[in-house]
Amino acid sequence: MFSSYNGTPKEAKYLIYASILPAVAYGLLFTDIAYFLTTVQGVPADFTGIVISLMGISTFIASILLGVAADVYGRKKLLIVGNVLASVILVVFALTTNPLILLSAAVLEGISEAAVLASSSALLAEKAMDEKRTSVFSLYGFAQSMAFGVGSFAVPAVAVFELAGFTDKEGHVLLFVLIAVLSLVSTLIMLKVSESKMLKKPRASIADLFPRKSKSVLVKYTLASAVLAFGAGMVVPLMTLWFNLQYGISDKISAPILAVSSVLIGLAILAAPPLAKKFGLAKAIVITQAMSTVFMFLTPLSPNYALAGLVYSMRALLMNMASPLSQSMIMGLVAEDERGAASGISGALWRLPNALSTFIGAWLMGMGLLAEPFFLAGILYIISIVMFWFYFRNVKMPEEIRYA
Repeated sequence: MFSSYNGTPKEAKYLIYASILPAVAYGLLFTDIAYFLTTVQGVPADFTGIVISLMGISTFIASILLGVAADVYGRKKLLIVGNVLASVILVVFALTTNPLILLSAAVLEGISEAAVLASSSALLAEKAMDEKRTSVFSLYGFAQSMAFGVGSFAVPAVAVFELAGFTDKEGHVLLFVLIAVLSLVSTLIMLKVSESKMLKKPRASIADLFPRKSKSVLVKYTLASAVLAFGAGMVVPLMTLWFNLQYGISDKISAPILAVSSVLIGLAILAAPPLAKKFGLAKAIVITQAMSTVFMFLTPLSPNYALAGLVYSMRALLMNMASPLSQSMIMGLVAEDERGAASGISGALWRLPNALSTFIGAWLMGMGLLAEPFFLAGILYIISIVMFWFYFRNVKMPEEIRYA
């Protein structure tokens, strides 16, 4: 299994290393933001849903434009700007409950996320080349998941701050600020990566900068992905809140449960390249996503939080095992000089439906309907999987054709 990772290019390794601390910050933010704003800061649940949704809407709008910009002006530059901005925004979320500032921070967080999404996948694909693309994306996914888990595991550190005399709120703020500073430091590693060589020349018309050679495959991919994202958004960003409403436990308990989930995801992702080699990318994606859907339906039926955490972890493990395979697939199918735009567009059309459905999920949970978001998400998962199989069941990747 590990032979797939031998010979990973040096600059691809730098990108993976540089992503670790920012992923810790994202792990903290996305695991705890719903609980932190609602329970610790006293922000109403529906407004918290709006803040989280606005982050996604902002990502959607910015991703398309920044993806195009990355292909023209530089993917490395965009990655650095995105990471610096994301680190600063994490501090802002920790320090204020002002509605206007929170909404502004949500917009800027979305822009920073868009910058990272639009640049990182394109850079990884370029530095890895076709032969190592799937293994590099899997290794990147492993590092991201493990780091995301560390960010979730960090939440109980609030209890350590409380032992030192800080309040629960002060402990949360200290944790957010500390992780933000560490994320900012990772920018130094990004400087070691060379700028992309696969850039477009500026054109007279903005429309000329959008993907034309890759239009057909990109439309199919993003349609299936958007349906999946709409389902996931109803539950995934809200799990600490859901655990609190369903079982009455705080984020100090639920966050470590979700952290274990991220660690398991990271370990499972390492098996993704052999799975893709055995079945082919498209079939491997469908198999893992279909198995994940079963656990989506089972999660809200669990009688206690421990079993719910285990079932949810299985859902997350299988679904996210498919993630690096999907990223590798779309980067392998689009033209090299359109990868930034393709990454931005696919990321945008993931985040928008994901963000919009988060508000729906928070609204349903606020009404006491705690199982319905999972059931709706499961149905949307099924629709997405069927669409993806219909579109890509006969598609062969460049490396699959080359070594067939």
